[in-house]
Amino acid sequence: MITQEEFDNKASVESEFEEYVDELADAVAPEIEIDSVPDDLGELYRVWNGSHLLGTFYQNLEGKWVTQPCNSDKRHCCDTSASAQLLIIAVNGLLVADVAA
Repeated sequence: MITQEEFDNKASVESEFEEYVDELADAVAPEIEIDSVPDDLGELYRVWNGSHLLGTFYQNLEGKWVTQPCNSDKRHCCDTSASAQLLIIAVNGLLVADVAA
C-alpha cells in the first residue's frame, strides 16, 4: 500500500522565505564610482559601476542637479548631488537596501 505524507505548506513557505532572506543578506552592494570631467559650463559628473557608465549629472545655472541616466532619454532635476547620484543608480536597478536583521 502506498501512503502519502501530508504536505505541510506553511513549513515549505517558511523555509523558502528563510532561503530568500539568506540570499538577500548575501547581496553585495555594487561598487559605484563618481568622477568628473571639465565641460564648457562647469563639471560633468559621471557615475560608474566598474567600467560600465551608468549616467551623468551636472549643476545647472539655477542650482539644480540635472541627471542623464544612460538607459533613459529623460532628464531629471534634483535638489542635491547625492539625490542625482541615487536617481542614476536606482534607474539602472542597482539600488541595494540595507536591511537590519
